[in-house]
Amino acid sequence: MATEETEQSVRRDLAACYRLAHHYRMTDLIATHISARLPGPGHRILINPFGMLFDEVTASNLVEVTLDGEVLTPGGVINPAGYLIHSTIHAARPDVMCVMHTHTSAGVAVSAQEHGLLPISQQALVVGKRLAYHDYEGVALVEAERETLARDLDDKAVLILRNHGLLTAGSSVGEAFWLMMYTQRACEIQVAALAGGTPVRHLSPAMQDLVHAQVYAGIDGNPAGSLDWIALLREVERIAPDYAD
Repeated sequence: MATEETEQSVRRDLAACYRLAHHYRMTDLIATHISARLPGPGHRILINPFGMLFDEVTASNLVEVTLDGEVLTPGGVINPAGYLIHSTIHAARPDVMCVMHTHTSAGVAVSAQEHGLLPISQQALVVGKRLAYHDYEGVALVEAERETLARDLDDKAVLILRNHGLLTAGSSVGEAFWLMMYTQRACEIQVAALAGGTPVRHLSPAMQDLVHAQVYAGIDGNPAGSLDWIALLREVERIAPDYAD
């Protein structure tokens, strides 16, 4: 019973994450995915049904699949490219509960800039020391990319996929979404700042260390992003109450 209740909680959180991604305009038709690890025996994850828009995802229509590629949901269809990326990270990082991947305009723009994410905003400093990069290898359908994906992410929580987009790996659904929001905002700020055509100020390595320590110290015992997720769940109840169906 406890495992079933936990699984339902994961399903609701993941469905909420999809709806929030839609609300905050971080979607690319049916092309990106968010996955969550299920509790209990075996290595199973939930992912969106291929062909479904983010605002159509609910707790009950998420597809259950093993890390070996066996679809456990009757009639469930998944995107092979999305599955390769997500299953690779879940397999390589047992500490990761949720993986979120986006193709936003600002995210792809920064991923295409040779210098990557610059330390020019507080938002960039929140994710900067947890950030890694992965070179583009085409649509993620080649099994060999599993090795390079796992290698490049290593122990980090944010991955800029060069010429492709953004990815976050969280210990919870809430953390993955919070990290994505900060990375997305950092990219939007960078694109806007560089478009101004004047030199931008880079924050020093010492300041980067300070902000990282300040943010990840948490607030009153609450880990970074956890209070944001509680507030975001209230928001999704207002904007998309059917997410938990």
